[in-house]
This record gives sequence, C-alpha cells and structure tokens, in this order.
Amino acid sequence: MPTILLILGWRLFFYANEGNEPIHVHCRKEDMECKYWLDPESFNIEEAFAHRLSPADRRQIRKIIYEHFDYILEQWEDFQRRLRY
Repeated sequence: MPTILLILGWRLFFYANEGNEPIHVHCRKEDMECKYWLDPESFNIEEAFAHRLSPADRRQIRKIIYEHFDYILEQWEDFQRRLRY
C-alpha cells in the first residue's frame, strides 16, 4: 500500500489488492480513515466511506484531494501499470 502524499497529518495511499475498483484513494490521519472515488471526467470526488471524521475533517481532506487531483490520478495510473507487470 504505497503512500502517495503526506500533508497536514493526512496519509493518502492505495491498496494493491482491490481488484477492478474504479479510481479511488484511501486517506488516514490518527484514528480517522476514509475512502474517496475520483471521477476524472467530471473532476468530482465521492465519499465511499468515512470513519471518525468530523465535518471539518471531511472538508479538509476533500480540499486536499481536489488540490492534488491530477497528481493522485497520475499516481493511480502509475500504480496500476506497475501492478500489471
């Protein structure tokens, strides 16, 4: 599960064993964890799940994902390419 970004205490990462799931990113900070689906067509994110996040935490991680949207997509593609080989 490679870490792709560390920012403001948040660790953004992917899992290698999730089959054919669409583009998404996992995020963890202290005892909080969440997962967001990314839609590159509409530049949109959707919360898949969130554990122990306050409304402020949700706003913060959504902002981080939006600010690094293209970078996350690039890392996703690179990660998926490496898994195939």
